[in-house]
Amino acid sequence: MNDEPHLSTEEGPAERPPEEDQPERAEGRMATVLQILPNLGSGGGVERGTVEVAEAIVETGGRAIVVSAGGAKVHELQRVKAEHIELPVNSKNPFVMYANIGRLVDLIKKEGVDVVHARSRAPAWSAWVAARKTGKPFITSFHGTYGLGSFLKRKYNSVMTKGDKVIAVSGFIAGHIRRIYGVPNRKIRTIHSGVDVARFDPKKVSAERIINLANAWRLADGYPVIMLPGRLTRWKGQVVFIEAVAKLNRRDVRCLLVGGDQGREDYRKELEALVNRHGLGEVVRIVDHCDDMPAAYMLSDIVVSASTEPEAFGRVVVEGQALGRLVIASKHGGAQETVEDGVTGWLVPPLDSDALAGAMEAALSLSESERTAFARKCIANARDNFSKESMCMKTLDVYNEVLAPQVSE
Repeated sequence: MNDEPHLSTEEGPAERPPEEDQPERAEGRMATVLQILPNLGSGGGVERGTVEVAEAIVETGGRAIVVSAGGAKVHELQRVKAEHIELPVNSKNPFVMYANIGRLVDLIKKEGVDVVHARSRAPAWSAWVAARKTGKPFITSFHGTYGLGSFLKRKYNSVMTKGDKVIAVSGFIAGHIRRIYGVPNRKIRTIHSGVDVARFDPKKVSAERIINLANAWRLADGYPVIMLPGRLTRWKGQVVFIEAVAKLNRRDVRCLLVGGDQGREDYRKELEALVNRHGLGEVVRIVDHCDDMPAAYMLSDIVVSASTEPEAFGRVVVEGQALGRLVIASKHGGAQETVEDGVTGWLVPPLDSDALAGAMEAALSLSESERTAFARKCIANARDNFSKESMCMKTLDVYNEVLAPQVSE
């Protein structure tokens, strides 16, 4: 009998029966996985992916523990029957990070943790040492390029390469960690971030939700809508977007910047001034964070990602595709893996407002039949290649790989 802990990766998550009704598993006990990240306070890709993987662990019979400093998404973990333990792992204070090592060692031993999975740098340093002290497999997820800067900065980043296996969220990130940090291919597992295609399904977004959002944003009927979703920060490309809309030179469209400024009030004012300078007050609107993004996408005809720096993956693009929207993205980073230029969207050089305006015009000029064919290909691309289910199962495969090292090499 094989008593090694593992996770089931059978096709599709099964309903988990009550504990007393679960049969004994001849192939060994189910694994306990600890994921660690700074906090669960935002709706970013790291936080969302953590919850999704925790749900997959529970649904396949394992035990999911998440360690963070807390936040709004803790209730989502509880909803999927995962466990949350609050520790100050968001701190970059060296003394707190050192103290966290002991806390994590105690936790790993007390809870019988089998795998430690770190998703961010500060908690990863504590988790790495704790995993080594307890002899547990250590996995990292590389979610971004991070700033390189000085030698000390690279050293700080390097903890994300110390995993027994390193999960890269795109081929772009896999190439980055090979090139910059010298991580060998045998350690890297490329697992694209996943999108919840059940939530981002055009058939499940009611007309009422779309109408309510249009009313809230004071959008009149009959205008094509172009949307750039993303928090108001310069590298997301809002300036390039506004310049492109000005060059598009059309008054029969409505353009939305959807995202909160998160305290960047000066940048918001700069964007508002740019809109006014181009005389686009009736065309471009800046709206705050949206709680119903599927409806926001469905309200839009075109979804734009104008990032001036490479996105590690670029979830916005795939969410738009999943809902059959026409998408335009900067030609770098993860977008080059999610968009086939001219087939499932358009790719334009970053920082090129002329090219972005041209892509907008091309998208707006499609006939109804061309739009329908485009939408069909976009939906298929998202569902076939970038689903949440695929991402979760591939992550569970990595857990099993490090739990059975004799067959992993």
